[in-house]
Amino acid sequence: MKIALANVPPDRADSIARALVAEGLVACVNILPVRSIYRWKGTVCDEPESTLVLKAPSDAMDRLRVRLLELHPYELPEFVVLELDEAASLAPYVAWVDSGGSVPG
Repeated sequence: MKIALANVPPDRADSIARALVAEGLVACVNILPVRSIYRWKGTVCDEPESTLVLKAPSDAMDRLRVRLLELHPYELPEFVVLELDEAASLAPYVAWVDSGGSVPG
């Protein structure tokens, strides 16, 4: 399991999150409202954004990155992958994410 972060325009967060879940690239996405202050092309910007917390199987990261770039409207989207301490995490949850969100039947 890996966790990736991506900021997106608030009006695109739902559609991007739903597409990534529906396509099986992530098991779960949390959408958080944020305010981002950053420098872009010499200008300080202050914008509302939504942070997507993407919980994905480890083997899906390359496909997730490619698909996020296809769906994302920014010239240079954020896509940051965090390492997970699996030993300290809840094993059944990690297994659920690694299965792509499949519930054992």
